Order: sequence, then structure tokens, then C-alpha cells
Amino acid sequence: MSEQMLIGGDWIEGTGPALESINPADGSFNAEFSTATDSEVDDAVAAAKDSYYRGEWRALKPHQRADYLFAFHHTLLERKEEIARLQMRENGKTITECRGQVDQAAGIIRYFAAVCETMEAEVTPPRGDYVSMVSYDPYGVVALVTPWNSPITLNAQKLAPALAAGNSVVLKPSEVTPGIGLEMGRICQDIGIPSGVVNVVSGRGAVVGDRLIKHPDVRMISFTGGTESGRAIARTAGERLVPVALELGGKSPNIVFADADLDKAAAGVASGIFGSQGQSCIAGSRLFVEDSVREPFIAKLRDFAAKWRIGHPEDENAQMGPMASFHHRDRIAGYVSSAIDEGGKILYGGDVPDGPEFAKGAYYQPTIVGGLDHGARACQEEIFGPVLCALPFSDENDVVAQANDTVYGLACGIWTSDFAKAWRVCQRIEAGSVWVNAYKQVSISTSFGGMKDSGIGREKGIDGVRLYTEPKAIYLAT
Repeated sequence: MSEQMLIGGDWIEGTGPALESINPADGSFNAEFSTATDSEVDDAVAAAKDSYYRGEWRALKPHQRADYLFAFHHTLLERKEEIARLQMRENGKTITECRGQVDQAAGIIRYFAAVCETMEAEVTPPRGDYVSMVSYDPYGVVALVTPWNSPITLNAQKLAPALAAGNSVVLKPSEVTPGIGLEMGRICQDIGIPSGVVNVVSGRGAVVGDRLIKHPDVRMISFTGGTESGRAIARTAGERLVPVALELGGKSPNIVFADADLDKAAAGVASGIFGSQGQSCIAGSRLFVEDSVREPFIAKLRDFAAKWRIGHPEDENAQMGPMASFHHRDRIAGYVSSAIDEGGKILYGGDVPDGPEFAKGAYYQPTIVGGLDHGARACQEEIFGPVLCALPFSDENDVVAQANDTVYGLACGIWTSDFAKAWRVCQRIEAGSVWVNAYKQVSISTSFGGMKDSGIGREKGIDGVRLYTEPKAIYLAT
């Protein structure tokens, strides 16, 4: 029997074509999921709208909603192993990383529970005989559309603040990893969040996602995923005049100056691109190394790549499992082939790993490509895999110009022992997050988002709740 969807507090069999989940580690069958058609999407939105206007959730005091979110946090941790293994089977992340992401997701939910309980509105200076203030009201029905690369954390990162703000939601998880979204819906049901406040619909973005974002009763859209999909959603949101939050792709630079601690930098660069199989929006996929240290630095990086442990995701010592799907593995390989066609040279990797243990899975080696012009396709387009394009630079102005020469602006790493230089480059780089002598450090308390084609809006932090609210001015005559 297919896995059902959560609509209006009931588990419903969808009438769309069944969706098979395949384990990318060995090609084995995981589960079959029922999917929604327009009818079920409409039912989910109607259930969310009905729950919103009943007021059982939005009318709760903030500390009461916080109690539910704290219960969500505790229940997620209680089911840690079950949920970690579900994500491992669906997208191939190592079990170690999946467990860590459950902890991270629980922390996200706990943080937004605290924000929910303590966030203040404003009383503004009056300019007449009145008391003036700003309150922050929920939108109503919010559509949450999440990707396949880190569904445990990314579902939590949308669900928790949207619920903290008092909205009712329809969550549409990726068709690659539908199980995590359904489990989070089940937890919300188990802890007693009123029926219809959280609805989860499965299916392909072109069908289910499209119907959801076009629905006239959806008052706000939050999407994490690819830039082209985000652009299409933005067009729809613009036509409908509804607010949208978009966290999209990246082609993030990692800049290594000659005065950096090269050993520390090599470790950070390797982790920034090979960690999570490179399937991260903030992956440091473009490496810029100052000319005078390029050869020794690449040698250090090759050593890290050679020691990066590829293995079955159940292996506690594995640093890299398979890519999330066979289709995606082939897409990555296609980008590497295009890099070679454009004059690139494989400095390490560039193929599937050898060995019978990898034959049935969607594995790919950590890969370093040199010799490319910065305008090459592999240097400009998001590969979303463990492929690093290594490029030289001569001075500060040169590297800033190259680093900013992309449609993306999500993240950047800077490696140098010169604080003044780091500060100057930080100010000139067009990116939503910049790390100095580190990479991929993240905090739920610090805003996150991108510039240019990397997105619109900011998640995380206190403003991560306000993202899901509308300011309302109130005047009380005195």
C-alpha cells in the first residue's frame, strides 16, 4: 500500500500516479508514495484555510504555540534514529550526517519556539493624540516547498517559523524525499497541533507544486530549490501579488590568499565541497588560489580528496555516500565531461569510484578540475555535486572581480591571515553569507539568504518568523 498524505487531520490516499522511492546506495526499493492531483491539493488548501479561520492555532497565545513547538523538538529527538535512517535511505546521506541533521532540526524548532514566546512588536512614537503600534499578523495559508538535499533541516526551517507566526501550512516535500515531510506531519499530529494546521501533499513539482503556488487561497509562498524553479514561482507570485521567499542556487567562491594557513584552508575547502556529497546550496564549488601558492595548495587538496572516505551511508566512518539519485549522478558526470570538452584537466577524481561495493549505487568521486576559463559552463552553472573548479588569481582586485562574475550570490569563503584584507574583500563580495578562515558555519540565530539569482528574502533569526507575518499599523485615539 502506498504511503498516504496528511490532509485536514486525515491520512488520505492520493489519486495521482504512485511515486517510487529508490535507495541511491544500491538501487533497492524503499517505498511507494501516493501523490496528489489538483483535487487533493485543493482539499489541503481548504483544510488549512478552514483551520486558520477556526482560530484554534492562530488565536493561541505565543507561549501556548511555543509549548507545541517545544513538544515538536522533543518528539523529533525521541525519533532521531528512525528519521535519520529514513533520510539516509531516501537521499543517500551518511547516517552520521543524518543523525547530526536531526539534532540540528530539533535545535531549529527549539529556537523558533523561543522566538515565538519572546518576540516583541513595536509601539511607535506618536505624532498626534493617539497611541500607535505595529503588530505582526500571520498570512493565513502558507505554501512550503522544500528540496531533497537536506529535508530534515529544511522542512524544520520552514515549518517552525511559519507555525510560530500563527499560520496554517501546506507542505510540499520533494518527490525524491517525500518521507521526511510526511513524518514531520505525523509528529505535528501526534503532539496535538489542531487538525488542518499542518497538511502534507506528495507529488512532482510540475503538478502538485504548480497547483499549490497558483491556488488563490495561498497567501504566501516559501520555496527552497533550484533557481529556474524559483524564477517560475516568482513569476506566479508576481502575477498573484503574493509575497514569496526564495532560497535558491549558488556557485560560491572559496578564496585562498598566499598568506593563509594553507593546511587549515585545504581542510576547509575540501569540507566545503566534498561534505554532503557537494549537494548543498552553499557548497564552495569555485576555488580561487593566489598564483604564488597554487601548486602546493592544489597538492594538499588532492591529498584530502584521496583520503575522503566514500562508503555505504550506513558505514559510520563514511564521509561521502552516493549522490541522491542515479539521474543526479549522471547529471554531475555530464558537467565533468563538459569541463573536459572546454579544455579542463582532471586534477583528481572525475569518475565513479572503483569497487564492487559501489557498482549498484549512485556514487561519484570527489573531483577537482583545473585549466578552465572562468567563463566555462562548469565554472558558471550550479553542478550540485562534489566537483571543484580550481582557478588562479593574481591580486585582490582580480579575485573580487572573478568571484562576483556569476549570476549567483549565496556564500563565500576567504582564507587569509590579514584581517584588514579579509574585511576589505568581505565588503566587496556579493554574497549573503561570508566566512573568514572557515566555511559552512551556520547558525539558526543568524539570517540566511542570497543576493542576485540566489534568492529573495532571509530565513533564520528573529526575522525568520517575521518572514511569515504581515505588519499591521494600529492607532488608538487618546
